[in-house]
Amino acid sequence: MRRHTFHALPPLRHAVRRLGAANALPVETRARLVLSVSALADTVIQAGYGVTLESSRTCAMDRSSSGGSQDSGSRGPGGAPSPGSAAGSQDAEGPGDGSRCGASRRRASGDGASRDGHGPVTGNEAGSGAGGGTGAETGQQDGPEAAAGVPQARSGDGDTAPAAARSAADPSGAAGTAAVPPAANAPAGSAAAAGSGFLAVTLRTPAPVLAPPAGTALLLPAEVSPDAATWHVPLPAGTPEVRIPAGRGPGDATTGGSGRPRGSGPAPLSPLPTSAPDGNGDGAATDPATENRLLEEELRVALARVDSLAADQRRLTHELAETNSGVLALYVQLEERDEQLRSAHGHILRELEDALRPPPIAVDGLDLAVHYAPAGTDAPTGGDFYDWFTLPDGTVHITVVDALGHGVRSTRSALNVTHAVRTLALEGHPLKSVVARTDEILAPLDPELMATVLLARIDPASGDLLLANGSHPPALVVRAAGGEEYLEVRGRGVGYPFPGSERLLHAKLDEGDLLVLYTDGLTESRRDPREGEQRLAESARRHRDRPVREIPGAIAEDMHTVILHSDDTLALAVRLTPRSR
Repeated sequence: MRRHTFHALPPLRHAVRRLGAANALPVETRARLVLSVSALADTVIQAGYGVTLESSRTCAMDRSSSGGSQDSGSRGPGGAPSPGSAAGSQDAEGPGDGSRCGASRRRASGDGASRDGHGPVTGNEAGSGAGGGTGAETGQQDGPEAAAGVPQARSGDGDTAPAAARSAADPSGAAGTAAVPPAANAPAGSAAAAGSGFLAVTLRTPAPVLAPPAGTALLLPAEVSPDAATWHVPLPAGTPEVRIPAGRGPGDATTGGSGRPRGSGPAPLSPLPTSAPDGNGDGAATDPATENRLLEEELRVALARVDSLAADQRRLTHELAETNSGVLALYVQLEERDEQLRSAHGHILRELEDALRPPPIAVDGLDLAVHYAPAGTDAPTGGDFYDWFTLPDGTVHITVVDALGHGVRSTRSALNVTHAVRTLALEGHPLKSVVARTDEILAPLDPELMATVLLARIDPASGDLLLANGSHPPALVVRAAGGEEYLEVRGRGVGYPFPGSERLLHAKLDEGDLLVLYTDGLTESRRDPREGEQRLAESARRHRDRPVREIPGAIAEDMHTVILHSDDTLALAVRLTPRSR
């Protein structure tokens, strides 16, 4: 077996490229193999080492059973194949002996010529194979082709024929760049009868310095170790085995790298020039025409791949644009639908709120207005509620309730309280006892109910004011003559221990005085009730001369400039006005 070390990348690429072409590898696979071998060999050659390239054929059964270990072969001392190894024993095989997948395994490296068709055939080397000779042993050649150094091939009847005639269809004239179809009557064990399998290409280094470049991946996966890398490339069915074109070193008169008899094996590649080494450091000779043709094939495949990818990109871009357009249109429709639902939801909530709120009352001598805002936008109301109505004696009763919790459940609790208070007031129960009686009525029905209550009863004719309180914030009076005061009454609300107002507070409203009733959501938005009460007094004094219908909303806006604690908010304003005659 002949081995040769490459010291430059161009001849190495050339050898791999011709090997792939001769074994009928797809152009894209061939290009990936060339780039992968070059990527690993580049760092080794730059480090001052040489690399050795080997090839062999393996069966699919061999790959599955041994994992491709036989492709590398065992190495003896000095890096030579050890006797009996898969790589070293093949040189002793004759045609058809020890064949793998119908063809004997090959190994070749370097830059010289081989006797089995991979290089020039000299006058005393062009002879017949195992089928008998014509004039090879006497040093004579048949015909002008032999004289010119064109390799000879065995025809079906045992005669020799120029290899160029067997590849006349090749317009470039590179007769040996592709595998020649096997003869119809070729021996069963010859290379012409080779079946499909794997092409094992091995790159070896004399030192353990082999490693892929950092941050990159091989375009064709390989089994990489510190001193060798092996690629197992599937071969098309019926591909005859062709070895690496062996380089001819200076003064090297031997042929072939496998020890096979002259004239046997597949049809040769186009002959390599026998001129002096081309200065690449390893004596390898290259064929520019063949090299250009193979490079053009790889470039055409690469450009076709680029065009295909560009077409795919345009198609995907178009599909993405259509998808985005559809999604945008759907998003707009959803936004419109959501706006419609929000509008309908808000309309329903306002109708429900209006249905729950008591209707406005017209009382001679009193102007009343209210502002309410729930803590959440998903409920028509919350636990803050109010009620007003005129008693048979002409006085006006006002109830302000703050039930524990938020949302519809707290609204139900607040409504229960206002309805119970209204019933007790209309029945004539004393105002001081109404809070306690309300607790007695509702406790069996709703044991978890807790609510603060403020009751106010106003006589429009005299301005007399009565207040009863159950744990509720005090009422605020802003005097028309100037000044303001909180009317505090102690007591405990509905659901509290010992519910009821401790006393009744008697006060008098003068014409133009403003009475403000509210819930703690108005004064505790900044989590400081005392500071909230101070700001409420200032806001009520600032807006006391405005129409009553505007005062509750204006006060709420002043109090909610900064909200640290969100809660239901209720503000109710009453002003004593001159009575009509």
